[in-house]
Formats: sequence, C-alpha cells, structure tokens
Amino acid sequence: MSADGQGRSHWFDDDAGPVVRPYAMTRGRTTSAAQHRLDLIAVVVAEPHADDPDADSTLSPEHVDIVGLCRDAPQSVAELSAELDLPIGVVRVLIGDLVDGEFVHVNRPVPPAELVDESILRDVINGLRAL
Repeated sequence: MSADGQGRSHWFDDDAGPVVRPYAMTRGRTTSAAQHRLDLIAVVVAEPHADDPDADSTLSPEHVDIVGLCRDAPQSVAELSAELDLPIGVVRVLIGDLVDGEFVHVNRPVPPAELVDESILRDVINGLRAL
C-alpha cells in the first residue's frame, strides 16, 4: 500500500472507518443458549460479584462495554443495542456469552398470559373496601 492511499480497497467509505462484520463479533454464531430469554425489553443486570471483565482475555471489547453499561444501571436488550450501535442479534449472542460466564443476569418481563386479570384485582379491592 502506498503512502498516498492508492493501494486501499474501495469497498468502504473512508469516513466510515474499518468495517467489522457482525458475525465476526460473535465468532460466526447466530444464537446462544440463553437467547430464548432475551426479549427486547428483557433487562440485563451486571452481577455484583463478577470478576473484572477487562481481565478476562476471552471477552471482546463489546462484552466489556455491555458489562460496563449494565454496572452503571440495568439496561434492556434494546437499549444496549442502541447504545453500542450493534444489531440486536449480535447483542443477544454477546449477552448470552456474558450470562454463561456469570458476568450478568437477565430479568425477563412477565408474559401477558401470566399477568393477573384486571377484573380479579378490582374484585379484591372491592372486597377489601367492603370490610
């Protein structure tokens, strides 16, 4: 490659910087064992007793960023994807890795089918008022 840039590839925009394909961040994986629990609104929380992710050589910089964001405050999967500017599929795989390594845990939202029916709550309130 010459000093004037003549030898550079022209398949990406100079302003964009180097391009890293999403599958490179996940080592070609598209799913993880914990992915079934990762709805967009599932909340990721850093484990307080977890080791320092910077010291773990198996973690990528994106893994470390996720743990750092979740230490500041619990984050939803969608918030992490937006904050890191990564596709949601990539973030799900990375979070799955962190769950397996016990750096974070995931709090799932309650599925609508498991929520208490509003009419039952009204009946309870009315019953309490009648006492």
